[in-house]
Amino acid sequence: METIRRTKIVDLLKREDFGAMVNVKGWVRTRRGSKQVNFIALNDGSTINNVQIVVDLANFDEEMLKQITTGACLSVNGELVKSVGAGQAAEIQAREIEVLGVCDNTYPLQKKGHSMEFLREIAHLRPRTNTFGAVFRIRHNMAIAIHKFFHERGFFYFHTPLITASDCEGAGQMFQVTTMNLYDLKKDEKGSIIYDNDFFGKQTSLTVSGQLEGELAATALGAIYTFGPTFRAENSNTPRHLAEFWMIEPEVAFNDINDNMDLAEEFIKYCVQWALDNCYDDVKFLNDMFDKGLIERLQGVLKESFVRLPYTEGIKILEDAVAKGHKFEFPVYWGVDLASEHERYLVEEHFKRPVILTDYPKEIKAFYMKQNEDGKTVRAMDVLFPKIGEIIGGSEREENYDKLLNRIKELNIPMKDMWWYLDTRKYGSCPHSGFGLGFERLLLFVTGMSNIRDVIPFPRTPRNAEF
Repeated sequence: METIRRTKIVDLLKREDFGAMVNVKGWVRTRRGSKQVNFIALNDGSTINNVQIVVDLANFDEEMLKQITTGACLSVNGELVKSVGAGQAAEIQAREIEVLGVCDNTYPLQKKGHSMEFLREIAHLRPRTNTFGAVFRIRHNMAIAIHKFFHERGFFYFHTPLITASDCEGAGQMFQVTTMNLYDLKKDEKGSIIYDNDFFGKQTSLTVSGQLEGELAATALGAIYTFGPTFRAENSNTPRHLAEFWMIEPEVAFNDINDNMDLAEEFIKYCVQWALDNCYDDVKFLNDMFDKGLIERLQGVLKESFVRLPYTEGIKILEDAVAKGHKFEFPVYWGVDLASEHERYLVEEHFKRPVILTDYPKEIKAFYMKQNEDGKTVRAMDVLFPKIGEIIGGSEREENYDKLLNRIKELNIPMKDMWWYLDTRKYGSCPHSGFGLGFERLLLFVTGMSNIRDVIPFPRTPRNAEF
């Protein structure tokens, strides 16, 4: 084959220099045609759109043509011509075809539609489908948008540890990290495991959040954000939970709860706008194929200010709904940790726009949140979104040493692990706030997918660590 520099299909489809000789490489999506002419839809992953290769069968070897099946990998040299068919501006009249990789009829991605459950079983091949190509291109774009947003506002990207000896949320649902032989664990007279011989000489786990270390950085660099994998060992087999997921956690010195809410709203709107501006083809495909209201919902979030609602008022709205006959699966009362159905009622039925819920009871929130004067509530904020429920959780942090220490004691959090965190309240303490955004929850919203397992390449969930 003549050597012509490869053009990515995303770039090729924008070209208008008809008559030029071009080379494309990619995978066959479909092949159809008559005894004289075949049409091959070729895709190289750079765009949701395929390029059509027109093949005059008389000019090609019959044995080679037999190898051009769905999934096969080709290199094609040909002439860029104006397309006569609908749906594309340009196509390629094939001059030379080389089969780079054959694909037999056991290839599971044939032309029919496949269920999401089936595609999870072949997660090593699912990025080749239109749907997952779109999702993973959007995932990349959202990561770029996040870095861009914070960089442009003078935040510093700060890397917090993945292996840690402290449990940020106090939830205790952490994956342990050890090099010890689990069949032969040394224990003391009380039956507790002795970690002296372990790699770190103490019990360590995979992080559930970079927040506590992020706070240290904010009290030095002013404004930081983390963006990395986090791990939760809770046995939640739901469409909204993963054991391994990515989290974005800004932390800002001198911000109070109101600044924090402003930042969260501006941030999420920036990301949604970025998706509409930079991934429109992919978003439109997902809108048309999966979720007819997707684009409308994305635009809706941009149009209006988010509602800011104290928890106590939220509970009152929910209690009124129950009194008027609305059925919730879980009970509603002051002090309850809202379920997704409660959050979605407020957003989708009552206000019909995103809601930031504030001032939660301190009992259902983490130890580090700043307490309000009423002694009952804390300066927490959760951003609630249509279809998802909670997408962001954050708070103003308790900067007072004594109050924080008392709360740690009340909750019996082991102090030996928290001394360094308390130091920030001893040495030049300052008001500060931050929040955490689950990256995959943002992607659920932007892609319209209904299961969180379908917005991460290799989902890790209870009893599932394939690939």
